[in-house]
Amino acid sequence: MGDAGSETDPLPSRIATLVHAHFDGLPNRSKPTIPDDRTAEWIPMTGIVLVKGENTPSETLTCVAVTTGAKCLPASQIPRCKGLVLHDCHAETLAMRAFNFWLLSECQSVLAHERNSPSNRDENDSLSPYIWRRKLSISDHEIKLAATPPFEIQPDVRIYMYGTCAPCGDASMELSMAAQDDPTPWTIPSTEREPEPSDTGCSSKPQRLDGRAHFSKLGIVRRKPARADAESTKSKSCSDKLALRQVSSLLNLETSLLVAPTKSAYIAGLVLPEEEITRVGCARCFGGDGRMSGLRGRIWPVEAGSTGTDSQSEARYLYEFRPFQILSIPTEQLKSLWPFRRPRMSDVSSEEQGDGQAQTTPSVLRRSKPSNLSAIWVCAPTAIGSEDRNYPPSAVVVDTGTKSLPTLRGSRTGLFENIINGVRQGNKASSPGLRGASALSRAKLWSYAREIALSLLSSIEGEGFGGERGSAPTPVLQAPTYREFKKEPGISIDYVRARQHAIQSARGVLEGWIPNSGDENWGLDVLVDSKKRKR
Repeated sequence: MGDAGSETDPLPSRIATLVHAHFDGLPNRSKPTIPDDRTAEWIPMTGIVLVKGENTPSETLTCVAVTTGAKCLPASQIPRCKGLVLHDCHAETLAMRAFNFWLLSECQSVLAHERNSPSNRDENDSLSPYIWRRKLSISDHEIKLAATPPFEIQPDVRIYMYGTCAPCGDASMELSMAAQDDPTPWTIPSTEREPEPSDTGCSSKPQRLDGRAHFSKLGIVRRKPARADAESTKSKSCSDKLALRQVSSLLNLETSLLVAPTKSAYIAGLVLPEEEITRVGCARCFGGDGRMSGLRGRIWPVEAGSTGTDSQSEARYLYEFRPFQILSIPTEQLKSLWPFRRPRMSDVSSEEQGDGQAQTTPSVLRRSKPSNLSAIWVCAPTAIGSEDRNYPPSAVVVDTGTKSLPTLRGSRTGLFENIINGVRQGNKASSPGLRGASALSRAKLWSYAREIALSLLSSIEGEGFGGERGSAPTPVLQAPTYREFKKEPGISIDYVRARQHAIQSARGVLEGWIPNSGDENWGLDVLVDSKKRKR
């Protein structure tokens, strides 16, 4: 869908062109600006593109999410979030959450169509080009399949992530070192030298999360980088989060209750500009011979009774280590498409650099700074036709600050938000309330998944949940707090337990994974409008 460039262009270039075309269609208030002091603002952008029927005559590209962002919250602010504030607004992290929002809306749209469709609809007629729902009959084989979620991504679909810059953390350490005037690692304040408690499944050895410090230490888990004088965060780097997704798939916990873990649920390729790729760093960070090598051949099937150690298993639904490809576009293509690219030393004119004599950072680089604005755009469900309105209003989240939602290169908008400090623009992170909470926040995504699960139960009496009529994914429907929703002892569903074990194993390999805890002890009552309640 939309403008994906010439069909003769390589796939990575077409993916990049499509994502940029969608961002260009956003209103100016969603883009960086040049203030009066002429300080140049730059921002990373990430897009999620689905390729259906890859390398076939009917191949189609659909951009389902576009996000920008370069900020995250310090650890001290996390306990005040109450599920309503986004901890991490780096573009890659927002894109992964945006994809899950889109996938939930796709599931909801399919269910809405089924309620309004004739009961004799052809079982093989898929309502969505990207997902389908299994129809179960009473047989030994299909009762076994009922232990998996009711939806799955269609097998001819591949997920690609495009980014305008390398993910922060281990994959970009060589780039970070090369960009410094002085490559000497930053000095770590004494307050950061104290050991951190380890998490279950993580290394038992006390660890510290480094940002840009200790360039000589490679292959380790790092926190989001920030200024040397900035308050520390415990949000893991985008490199680390993407590495973990090579095991857990792109599905988050809420979505994994509804969508099965198949090959199509994993990122097939990460597309980056040539100047943002260091092959050594990417191989170390993401490759099967790098820091993830201990997971090669490991699988975690979702079927009851599976051990998760047989690499030859023929299980269809499973978690496993699936490294994605690192694909590139020419740097010149990025320069022509992206005016908000971070300035690099190579961009500075020879006059400003001088005649080769050593000098401080050129002024054009000193004046540049990351924008504090994050933009989120998510495509409307593809399962609904352009004139079809027989779907729940909650399938489309409207930005209340906009009179009309943009149509980007023919793609209708399902979600459009501007975020500052983790909340919707115009609200305070210290007291976000219902209005300030992003649709991608913990509370909103959990509530959305719960709404869809209830809709599924009411319409099909629990088909697809555990193989028993009337059964349901207990964590999403009955958990009183987010902590109870996420903790393993309270989850008995096989496919959720398999996901938990896969993540624990991955964190054990990713040495030094420290939890960003403190925002779990709340329930969905945080979404009740307190002002309306007082009336």
